[in-house]
Amino acid sequence: MSSILTNSSAMVALQTLKSINSNLETTQSEISTGKSVASAKDNSAVWAISKVMEADVNGFSAISDSLSLGESTVAVARQASETVTDLLTQMKGKIVAAQEENVDREKIQTDINALRDQISSVVGAAQFNGLNMVQGTEDVNVLSSLDRASDGSVNASNITVARQDLSSDAGVYGNGGTDLSGNIVISSTNSAIDSSAAARDLDLTFAGAGTDDVDFSIGGTSFTETFDTNVNTTVDNLADSINALGLTGISAASNGSGVLTLTNTNSFDDSAITWDVGGTNTVAITNNGDSSEDATAASGPGSATLVYRAEDIALSTTAQVNEGDSYRISVNGNNYDYIAGAGETMEDVANGLKTAVDGGAETGVTTQVVQDGTTGAWTVQVDYDGTDTTAGATMALAINGEDGGTASGGMFGLDNIDVTSDSGASAALGNIETLINNSIDAAAAFGSAAGRIEIQSEFIGKLTDSLKTGIGSLVDADMEAASARLQALQVQQQLGTQALSIANQAPQNILSLFR
Repeated sequence: MSSILTNSSAMVALQTLKSINSNLETTQSEISTGKSVASAKDNSAVWAISKVMEADVNGFSAISDSLSLGESTVAVARQASETVTDLLTQMKGKIVAAQEENVDREKIQTDINALRDQISSVVGAAQFNGLNMVQGTEDVNVLSSLDRASDGSVNASNITVARQDLSSDAGVYGNGGTDLSGNIVISSTNSAIDSSAAARDLDLTFAGAGTDDVDFSIGGTSFTETFDTNVNTTVDNLADSINALGLTGISAASNGSGVLTLTNTNSFDDSAITWDVGGTNTVAITNNGDSSEDATAASGPGSATLVYRAEDIALSTTAQVNEGDSYRISVNGNNYDYIAGAGETMEDVANGLKTAVDGGAETGVTTQVVQDGTTGAWTVQVDYDGTDTTAGATMALAINGEDGGTASGGMFGLDNIDVTSDSGASAALGNIETLINNSIDAAAAFGSAAGRIEIQSEFIGKLTDSLKTGIGSLVDADMEAASARLQALQVQQQLGTQALSIANQAPQNILSLFR
């Protein structure tokens, strides 16, 4: 049925043309913007996801900048540490040369002073954008990532880089209120370096009248004596034989009462002694260096240790070393302190205390650091040779410990290196090794941190690329498909327009029936 009031064909053609125009508009938008989802109305869910991911991409771009800044800062610190190591190695060569007496030590000291000043200059200048990582102890955080949880919350992650203090600052002794003196103990029952540099004695009391042989060994040298019916004669012969060996720092004497007194004036070297008496002859032990070896008279084999002269200051094997822990050795009324830094151990404390005492240049005082092979305890050995003739020089030895201090620098003791004397040159040879190790450790720590930052930077770059690819797969338009679709829709639009035009002519055809 035809009607002049309702043109259903025109309405169908119009709706079809509207649909074609809408699709054409969408396709043209994709081509012009390059996106299939350009706004929330296109696809709200996909658009929301893409915007979150775009925000993350922008965040990772800032993180990449942060990592680049951190990498440059650490690179400067690493280079400074390596330079300090090279300069200290040169200084060690000068110190080794100063061990020879027939050299001009004053000129060598001048070279050492120049190297020391250069080290200070390097440490002071090693900053990037105002941040110096070879001074101070506070850690530096480098922004390394953004971590998005399943609930949508975001947390920042950091790479923590520990500063490596290569300054020569002595630090500040603590007063935090926690007594640490239990962590540092003078091992000997004698709590002072003897003011006359007395040696450690070992008394062996011989008894018996049998004419049996006595096999004796001291300092790795063995000999045999025959017991005389007069024990004093036996002891005299033993003393003469021992003294004839010419052992450095070791002497023997008879007191006329059957007692052989052995004396060790070596600073840090003890001597093992063994014997074997036959028959009814006996030996009793009184060891003034190690009372645990005291023994009553006995026949047969025996042994003892002729202890070195130095005093032992043993550090705890169980105590935790914290930043700011302060330890002190007092010699002749003068305090020598070392304040631990972050991550240090009792080995560092022992070496620091040795460096501090050596830097005091106490006349006749020498030091050494050793580790007990059984317990693992680190020990500072302090010796006095009795050459200080200053009035009132008692060489009293004391120790103390307290928390809450400001850490000593890694180059602590560098300013006190002095090779113009025999004792100073000897002390410098040991202390320069500690300084070199500190600078090597610093360079290694910065190298490790730089490697981690570099790896993270590469990862962030790849992660950013992956996120961009993911966003593109969500919202980017397929330009080949859009181009083909555009051509098809343009043809459909032309046909739709013609169809609508034809449908609109239908009422005119009905009107012609009434002419």
